[in-house]
Amino acid sequence: MDTMAGLPFYSLEIDKNGDVYKSEQQAEVVTSVTQDDVSKLTDLFVVSHGWNNDMADARQLYSGLFANIAAQIRANARLVERRFAIVGIFWPSKKFTDAELIPAGGVASLDDNGQDLNAAVLKNKLKSLKGTFDQPDDAALDRAQGLVDGIEDSPDKQREFVEIIRSLVPRQSNDTVEDASDRFFSRPATDILAALAAPPMLALAANGGGGAYAQGLDDTTARAPIFSDVFHGIKAAAWRLLNYATYYQMKERAGKVGGGINGVLRLVQQSRPDLRIHLIGHSFGARAVTAAVDGPASLRPSSLSLLQGAFSHNGFAEKFDGQIDGFFRKVISQSKVNGPIVVSHTINDRAVGIAYPIASRIAFDNLSALGDENDVYGGIGRNGAIKMRPGEFEKGVLLAETGIYRLTARKVYNLLADAFVKSHGDVTGPQVANAIVNAVGA
Repeated sequence: MDTMAGLPFYSLEIDKNGDVYKSEQQAEVVTSVTQDDVSKLTDLFVVSHGWNNDMADARQLYSGLFANIAAQIRANARLVERRFAIVGIFWPSKKFTDAELIPAGGVASLDDNGQDLNAAVLKNKLKSLKGTFDQPDDAALDRAQGLVDGIEDSPDKQREFVEIIRSLVPRQSNDTVEDASDRFFSRPATDILAALAAPPMLALAANGGGGAYAQGLDDTTARAPIFSDVFHGIKAAAWRLLNYATYYQMKERAGKVGGGINGVLRLVQQSRPDLRIHLIGHSFGARAVTAAVDGPASLRPSSLSLLQGAFSHNGFAEKFDGQIDGFFRKVISQSKVNGPIVVSHTINDRAVGIAYPIASRIAFDNLSALGDENDVYGGIGRNGAIKMRPGEFEKGVLLAETGIYRLTARKVYNLLADAFVKSHGDVTGPQVANAIVNAVGA
């Protein structure tokens, strides 16, 4: 057993197929909850990273977050007598930083006309993706690199490039409508690149908006469109296509990881049905823990915290398009979480914010390609959970680290985090920890 922030810490590695990688890790977790002495656990945190391909990165995320969570627990008279432990999930995911989302880092990567993406930059992007996909991808990505030179003027090269990338990603998803992946597989290849050739637009808040729960909730936030990058042309479109394909692959893998988490926690609950379980997910880890809640074993955790989640803002919605429920709708309609669900979201999250305007372009829905809550395609880490029934959710803001929330069971709390969360990965601060601990103590 390891420790983190003074709490017992157990690593649990899950592979890309959703299987526990080391059986001894699972056994250690199950054994830990059965101890019946003074160290008997009352609560178990289960936390999953998202866009990371390095266990050290994930552990650093966990360490920073739980340093603040532990401090919040020690300061909370209602929780100080409870006994907590942490299960840290580690799974193979592609790191996806803000810098990687924008095609190149500066003017040095621009061609002579100041708008087109340098071919070398796109080729390096393709090299960096080797090992990302479930399918063997080295040879395919090498072939794609060979198509980059002259791709702007060759429809044949464009078609082959798109087909290579489409061949690498899985096609069995059940939630293709929420992120336009149904269109990704069905649209003609050259049409897809043409749609992605112009820079996507993002929505930028003119003010923070929102209000504390005690002060009444402000549901309006002025937003104005801005360009997320300046690159035009087919090579820039190919870059955006690669970002979308990476997003899609990690979405599918996170779902499988969620199934693995569900299986382990089923064993935990069989040993300790009285144990309170608190699930925390960042980025695609939010998708993983939500998939765990929605899995075959009924877990009914005591709280669910989704930090800058990388799945659709329609995920919990009822008939978001008039006909189709969100992919995770049953989490709400069947009350699969016994306690509150906390969702942090911010316009500062470019990683989630950019992925969904790209989906809008793929769906040829360019007029609404802003990524905000009015877009058909938007991310929960950008906008919170939308199109839910009245009484199922509340809008609020992420409060300072001493703030007090009035959270109730079986309700989603969308916390606008613009003031404290400045990027996709900025989720370890005391304000975030305070919201999680308020959910734990609800």
